[in-house]
Amino acid sequence: MEGMSRRRFLGAAGSVTVSAAMLGGPGRMVVAEAAAPGGLTVDGDRFLLDGKPFQIISGGIHYFRIHPDLWRDRLNRMRMLGLNTVETYVAWNFHEQERGEVDFSGWRDFVRFIEIAGELGLKVVFRPGPYVCAEWEFGGFPAWLLENPDQALRSSDPTYLEAVDTWFAQLLPRVAPLQATRGGPVIAVQVENEYGSYGNDTAYLQHLADQLRANDIDSLLFCCNGASEAALRDGNLPGTLATVNFAGDPTGPFETLRKYQPEGPLWCTEYWDGWFDHWGEQHHTTDPAQDAANVDKMLAAGASINLYMAAGSTNFEWWSGANYDEATKQYQPTITSYDYDAPVSEAGDLTEKFHKIREVIGRYTTLPDEPLPEPPARLAPQSARPTASVGLLDSLDRLTKPVTRDTPVPMEQVGQAQGLIHYRTSVQGPLGKNTLTISQLGDRAWVFLDGERKGELDRNQPDQGVEIEVTGESARLDILVGTGGRINFGHFINDTKGIRGDVRLGGQLLSGWEIRPLPMNDLSGLRFSEPGASGPAFHRATLRIDAPADGFLELPGWNKGALWLNGFLLGRYWHIGPQRTLYAPAPLWREGDNELIALELNQPGESIELRAEPDLG
Repeated sequence: MEGMSRRRFLGAAGSVTVSAAMLGGPGRMVVAEAAAPGGLTVDGDRFLLDGKPFQIISGGIHYFRIHPDLWRDRLNRMRMLGLNTVETYVAWNFHEQERGEVDFSGWRDFVRFIEIAGELGLKVVFRPGPYVCAEWEFGGFPAWLLENPDQALRSSDPTYLEAVDTWFAQLLPRVAPLQATRGGPVIAVQVENEYGSYGNDTAYLQHLADQLRANDIDSLLFCCNGASEAALRDGNLPGTLATVNFAGDPTGPFETLRKYQPEGPLWCTEYWDGWFDHWGEQHHTTDPAQDAANVDKMLAAGASINLYMAAGSTNFEWWSGANYDEATKQYQPTITSYDYDAPVSEAGDLTEKFHKIREVIGRYTTLPDEPLPEPPARLAPQSARPTASVGLLDSLDRLTKPVTRDTPVPMEQVGQAQGLIHYRTSVQGPLGKNTLTISQLGDRAWVFLDGERKGELDRNQPDQGVEIEVTGESARLDILVGTGGRINFGHFINDTKGIRGDVRLGGQLLSGWEIRPLPMNDLSGLRFSEPGASGPAFHRATLRIDAPADGFLELPGWNKGALWLNGFLLGRYWHIGPQRTLYAPAPLWREGDNELIALELNQPGESIELRAEPDLG
């Protein structure tokens, strides 16, 4: 930055400039006034929208976590909260699970999502990544990026940038016509996501900004980061609007932002009005009155705000992410629910937090003059006992085809993105008792010898082993590996799944493996028989309803697994909680009989319960 006389501010048409004198030295910037209106621009310490003062009162909502039949309902509830803007990420892996096969249809039609927001009078803040975090599988990256273990993600690595550029060339032309500079609802676009918490490769950020511009994104660009001086210094681009993400009192974070950016609009791009949950931990909530008071402080100061989240949602299928605690060296998988203790709940309820924040927003803007939406309809409670079951190990050939490798490899090396993965080899005997170990396991393994369960292994207990004895000439060794979501934050995001190291028995490396990917995309090949199979096994039950509505499914007495409703994977369940029910929205139900299939990896319970209310712990 030093020695450069002028910088262009990455705003909309009618750009702004920043002089060297205004920058205040390395790592600091001042935003100059916008030269002309056109979309969202910066005018000193305020925003202008089409030349008129505009305070962003926004809320986060993720189209990829909400059934598309419910997009309009949830967006309308956010409008009724008093918001004038909504914010959403794009999850790259949701659209390109297989390299080169990009899907923008149906649930993935984010253009329609943005259009619906515009139809409701809402502006849109667009966050295209390519990395988004969001407690989403692999932070939004597609799993195939892990096929090359030497590739450096979130960097200027040429092979990584080539993949990003190819993706942006597919994504961004669909966004460009939706910008406010062209009469659409999109008013601002983010460059990467909280990069200052990860690295300081500003050349990488500049490349992304250049690609946005090269693909006709002429909206205001911004970089958001945590409210630390280091994050703001390393996670921003000179001449690009800097914003902060935080929870609690805004005074300190905004003071830190002002040290870096002495002039320009104050914008909290993520005010954390709730939090997410990991399996085995406590359910997180925040105080509605305190959140409302903090929102009041920001709006009174003229700052802009984005509630993260404003609408809760769900990590359906295998899409939940995970964290890694470097201090304790523990992997922390995220639960299926993404309710987030948001003002609009996962199931669309208007919470106490909704009403308190709405009251505050009403002091600064005119609220819609219409009745608040009614609570979504709910199904009446009932119970269903499994009527059929089939073992997973007995169904392998109906679910997948094997590949052979000399040594175990992670699922990414056999072209698999999500689900479970199975490994099989033969162990020669007779062999006395020895300990089987797996190095670098992702994430949990069930070990069987000639079909008999011998034990479980977990990545959080790397020194753990399973005792095995082979009494005959040989035995069949099966290892089933279940996953808990790829890490989405920090420096351990290169989180391959399955077995990524060695399998040893008594210190001897085992070789000659059959590997079966189990993405579980299609269960139609299963052949069910009598109920009562022990895990890992599929269990089928039926629930009959009169008319579709929202429901919540609980599996009391069950241990760990996944649950499908009419062929759609609702997500993972686990008895350790905190989550006890899985959200099953109305569009997934049908009048009459509804099929439930639970994959229970340990021991099943007696019934699957339909509840009228959620239990998140």
